[in-house]
Amino acid sequence: MQIKYRVGVMPGPWPAGPEGRDLLWRFIDLCERTAIDSVWFSERLSSPLTVLEPMTTMAAVAARTTRLKFGPSVLIAPFRAPVLAARELAMLDYLSQGRVLPAVGVGVEQEREFHAAGVPFKERGRRTDEAIQIMRRCWAEPEVTFAGQFWTLDRVTVLPRPLQQPLPLWIGGNSEAAMRRAGRLGDGWIPSFIAPEPFRAGVDKTLAFAAEAGRTVPGDHFGALVYYGFDRDPAAARARAAPYIPKGRVDDATLAACTAFGPPAVLVERLEQYVRAGGSKFVVRPMVPPEMLLDQLGELAAEVVPIFHGR
Repeated sequence: MQIKYRVGVMPGPWPAGPEGRDLLWRFIDLCERTAIDSVWFSERLSSPLTVLEPMTTMAAVAARTTRLKFGPSVLIAPFRAPVLAARELAMLDYLSQGRVLPAVGVGVEQEREFHAAGVPFKERGRRTDEAIQIMRRCWAEPEVTFAGQFWTLDRVTVLPRPLQQPLPLWIGGNSEAAMRRAGRLGDGWIPSFIAPEPFRAGVDKTLAFAAEAGRTVPGDHFGALVYYGFDRDPAAARARAAPYIPKGRVDDATLAACTAFGPPAVLVERLEQYVRAGGSKFVVRPMVPPEMLLDQLGELAAEVVPIFHGR
């Protein structure tokens, strides 16, 4: 297999006021005119920081660009009826001429968000598995009848279909359950807050789970989300990022091993570690104040992206 290495970006901290709208267009335009491969948007139902809603923001990307790919990292599958999610993603792929890269997961460990969505927290994994099966069938079959634990479909048709056939569906999350889901049901695995060595073990486990299910996951469908900040002084870059790193989600040792703060060469070496562990697709997220976002992305596009896209 010929491995294709690609680097996409996720916007970092976002301004809460109206200046965020202008920044969004400048962010999209910068990514479109550089070699950045794709843009990604996280999903939160409730957050103390401003988080762009992924479905509507991806529609804005589709309308404003012709080259740039885009995806959610990740879409929280239990929050949506799977037929509705399948229809929205199919429409985005249709309108963008095949540039959608969907990734789904079970969401963060915030039970109150699931209560707000009307979804029992303890059902999130089973609902995600069932939703993936339904979405896949809706994208591929002319008519879907399905009787599951949570949803029942009677001769449902989703049109227009995605331009990509099949539409690849990646799985997010760094738990063993996520690896098992990626192996049984997904086309790729993309975790966050995972160090290179556990990532290597996760690639192996995902491939083993796929083999148990009589499936294969393509060798170039493994990636990771990496937080970074450019500065000649690594300590200054790390201190600048501190207010934007989610508290309580990761221990200090893992955080040090899965982030890159300092000159661009530090991020290059961190990504190389993931490459050696089996990764080839990366989403990098600048952890800087919003007013520094575009400069950091410009430096990324000039100093880091060509090294991997040129392989």
